[in-house]
Amino acid sequence: MTLQDQHLFDLINPAVEAAGFELVRVKVTGGNTKVLQVMAERSDKTMTAKDCASLSRALSPVLEEADPIDGSYTLEVSSPGIDRPLVRVKDFEDWCGWPAKLELNRLVEGRKRFSGVVAGIDDGKVAFDIEDEDETALFPMEWIASAKLVLTDELVTKSLKAAKQNMQEQDIMMETNRERD
Repeated sequence: MTLQDQHLFDLINPAVEAAGFELVRVKVTGGNTKVLQVMAERSDKTMTAKDCASLSRALSPVLEEADPIDGSYTLEVSSPGIDRPLVRVKDFEDWCGWPAKLELNRLVEGRKRFSGVVAGIDDGKVAFDIEDEDETALFPMEWIASAKLVLTDELVTKSLKAAKQNMQEQDIMMETNRERD
């Protein structure tokens, strides 16, 4: 994460949490026309289009007041998606046991890219079971340039179940609110 991305993360995280979401990643991209990408999710790992719109409305006043990006930019709020990036220590804990791909910012044993299974966090380092290797590798977080889950049928099924559960819970809340009115 760049210094600017970290500053933006720190700036908007309180508003994200107040809106009921967890901030996954903040990233500024583009040249003349910048894009502020905000990736967030609910605690159950879901994020609907309605949630994205709601979070965008919650962030706009914070960003308007702070004016943290020089020039004009577009705010883009999204979910991490099914084959989500793994960017926080929490992500490597939450997705332990799932297939992933890592790219490091340096060579380790002559390579930067690894495929395998997330094995959690061990002594503050990402534990990763690399394909065709017997021992679990440990990578410091600062060595990881990018990491993301591999799209599998099992991951799609888990994601769809979580989304269905979220929709059912929202329906129950809406019904309860209607009964109160």
